[in-house]
Amino acid sequence: MTSAESPYHFLARPAALTRGSVTLDVTNVLRHAIVSLALAPGETIDKSAICEQLGVSRFPVSEALARLAAEGLVDIAPQRGSTVSLVKIADVREYMLIRKALESEALRVLIGNIDHDVITALHANMAAQRDAAARDDAEAFHQIDIDFHDIIFRSMRFTKIKGIIDSARANLDRARRLIITPRRLALTIAEHQAIFAGILAENQEQAIAAIRAHIDAVMVELFAFAREHPEPFADGKTLEEETFPFG
Repeated sequence: MTSAESPYHFLARPAALTRGSVTLDVTNVLRHAIVSLALAPGETIDKSAICEQLGVSRFPVSEALARLAAEGLVDIAPQRGSTVSLVKIADVREYMLIRKALESEALRVLIGNIDHDVITALHANMAAQRDAAARDDAEAFHQIDIDFHDIIFRSMRFTKIKGIIDSARANLDRARRLIITPRRLALTIAEHQAIFAGILAENQEQAIAAIRAHIDAVMVELFAFAREHPEPFADGKTLEEETFPFG
């Protein structure tokens, strides 16, 4: 089987595989494929084909899948093989509630001690969001969206909090990619602009209300999508209208 014929032709072979980094490199390649939905929720994983595509032995692929299983991205069933895990709305909701609390506190810190480098970075980020939306580049917009929130988090200078956010981000990113549309891009820009307006006004209540509204709006849209399209979700069929409030 040649690379062009491989079912995993979209997996990019790491440029330089060194003995100490093979498992990490394979993990990163597979994680990106899962989070970007190139490997779809529920899809069966063919380890042999991945080995051939990436030019590695079975051991680093098996180890990579074990790591991704610990992150909730892969399900490993003895004797039945591995599959890409379905997205768990309950987990995404819990993570978004954590994010809402942490980002609210980050805004308090930022607005209580305005850092002009952060303001400059947010100005540039908002311009980049508009540019990506104008080009209808959903993938670029998704990364710029992540960067917008990371800029706010950096104001806290708490690496452990950043670590908590990053460790739980993969499943949220999968879920958010499912609802990326030109309409959602436009709404996200408006919601981010409202947050930024509160920061520029040095108004903590305004900025915090805007970020809470933004997170709630994304969750409401995601819940609605999951009810209409339950296939990628582990719990999409169980959602009820009363689960919409997020506190």
